[in-house]
Amino acid sequence: MILERAFRAVGILAFSLPVFAQYAGPAILSRGEAPAAIAGDEVSFRPYFELAGVYNTGLLGIIVNSQGVAQSGAAYGLELAAGVSGAHSWRHTKIALDYQFGAIHYNQASYYDGINQSLLLAVTHQFTRHTSLTLRENAGEFSGYYGFPGITSTVPFDPTTSFVPATPFFDNRVIYAATQADFILQKTARLSFDLGGEGFLARLRSTALYGTTGAGAHADVQYRLTRRTTVGAAYMYDHFGFERVFSSTDVHSVVGTYSTALTQHLEFSVYGGMMRYETKFVQTVPVDPSITALFGITLGNEVTYSLGYSPTVNARLAKTYKQGVAYISGGRMVIPGNGLFLTSTMNMGMVGYTYTGLRRWSMDANFSYSEGTSLAGLLGQYSDTVGTISISRKIKKSFHAIASFSASKYGSPGYSYYNQVFYMARIGIGWTPGDVPLRVW
Repeated sequence: MILERAFRAVGILAFSLPVFAQYAGPAILSRGEAPAAIAGDEVSFRPYFELAGVYNTGLLGIIVNSQGVAQSGAAYGLELAAGVSGAHSWRHTKIALDYQFGAIHYNQASYYDGINQSLLLAVTHQFTRHTSLTLRENAGEFSGYYGFPGITSTVPFDPTTSFVPATPFFDNRVIYAATQADFILQKTARLSFDLGGEGFLARLRSTALYGTTGAGAHADVQYRLTRRTTVGAAYMYDHFGFERVFSSTDVHSVVGTYSTALTQHLEFSVYGGMMRYETKFVQTVPVDPSITALFGITLGNEVTYSLGYSPTVNARLAKTYKQGVAYISGGRMVIPGNGLFLTSTMNMGMVGYTYTGLRRWSMDANFSYSEGTSLAGLLGQYSDTVGTISISRKIKKSFHAIASFSASKYGSPGYSYYNQVFYMARIGIGWTPGDVPLRVW
């Protein structure tokens, strides 16, 4: 009788637990998941407002002077920023949000005035004990470039695993959006399957640069060897094309996956394998002089086709703290380029640290490096190195002093003007309700 009551109590307790806690395990990077400790947290939704002075040396437009040299400059400005972040769970549904908005005006350089926005949104719904659907949105607009997006402590996915326009060189308006959907079947406590897809696009203000439209699909199987370790395999497909130019790329990847929780708060996740990419590009070329003599045609279209194979890998080591998260990641992939260079193989790495103190301080620091080799259109190598640090300190009640500094270094061995260094600094005051310091990521 005692045993029967004990089993019944355990059954009732298991049934009453939140659905999201049933199959906890290390984060799987190939599914875009953030460290598991972040995914399990519930963070109150908190708005913030900022007013800051800005100095930017990276005002580089798609224009040239009378000598044919591209124009760049520096200017002071004023920025008004606002946003909201947080996460909340119900029994079967969880929503997580990080939204940032900034309107900036430059003194004597109003052409570069504009709005910067970023939205990270994740919604997960558990249909049954074994099936769930996750929707993710990564969207925004910006001018200039401040490095790859880092992990936030409110949104349970890694922004670098979805499409974000990478390494833009010019201070040119970029609008982007990436929508992902994943249906997960948790067959048993150890075995799970994922079937997903995504669509993405990028549009640039200048008609001299090329926007991107693409779609992808992926599927994987994962098996938990132990309470701390999961292994699996995945297939990924991506297709993207470009505005105003006849060019497209198809990428097929087959990878093995491995995720492990080294400690309760330290996780390592990696996937690696081979990718096969096909690129088609139509360019205008001079025709043979004899054709010109016969028909008066001076130019014609030439179709170039390339097929290649390359290793692909993505890895992340992350440690979650009560007050923040530290991470280091790196990988190799094929991307749609940066609007100037088109389809490219890209090697990238980044390291970051986010801290929110219990009393007065908040800090975010990240450093990223990427190196690309274009496969079509304008051929060549290009790279960028970006470092950013932001600090917030509570000064009185809900008011905070804020400051940030970023440096970007662009390089290309084949294009001398691409070798540039830009800086941006901000200092001002911010407001957010509550006793916790203003979040600055």
